[in-house]
Amino acid sequence: MTSEIRQVGARESRVTRRDRNGTFEFDPHHCFACGELNEHGLHLQLHTDPERSWTELTLESQFQGWDSVAHGGIVCTILDEVMAWSVIGRGTWGVTARLNVAFRRPIPTGRPIRAEGRVTQEHRRAFRTAGEVRDLSTNELLATAEGTFIAVPPDQLARLEARYGMRRTGQPAPAKDVLETSECAETAGWADTTDLVASVVDAGRAS
Repeated sequence: MTSEIRQVGARESRVTRRDRNGTFEFDPHHCFACGELNEHGLHLQLHTDPERSWTELTLESQFQGWDSVAHGGIVCTILDEVMAWSVIGRGTWGVTARLNVAFRRPIPTGRPIRAEGRVTQEHRRAFRTAGEVRDLSTNELLATAEGTFIAVPPDQLARLEARYGMRRTGQPAPAKDVLETSECAETAGWADTTDLVASVVDAGRAS
């Protein structure tokens, strides 16, 4: 891996991931934000529980916009990710329908930061979320965000969990052929996750 992200602090040495149903883990994957297999990704070590999600990291120069300042798009990605994982902490997965970010202060590269997300409102399949980034040393507020996420229906959730090898801690990874045998008529024939995500967003807006 060539990504220059550094995770910080002894607290980050062990990732804890827990939702309403207990602890869980994923197979390695290629998500730009949290995937271990993405050579150029952020490799965020995301912690989650039913109340919030958080990560601590140091952004290096490859993620800068202005000299020595983290690129705004990278900051948005981090905020989107911790808010998305706060939805996972509620026992479901969601896709981003809306994201609004306020940049309070420039975020320096090479300096430890902490990002945190939480669910502020849950209504049917819509989750409203809030997120923030703070300087880990001074606790200064650097950026805030609000988001809306649309929960994936249960049958599609099972398909995504199988695709990403989600399992309860201590359980074996699900067989890859589950992706084929568990598809219902609504999802059968989708070549990848793109159509699934699009259908979730469309259904959420219509509800």
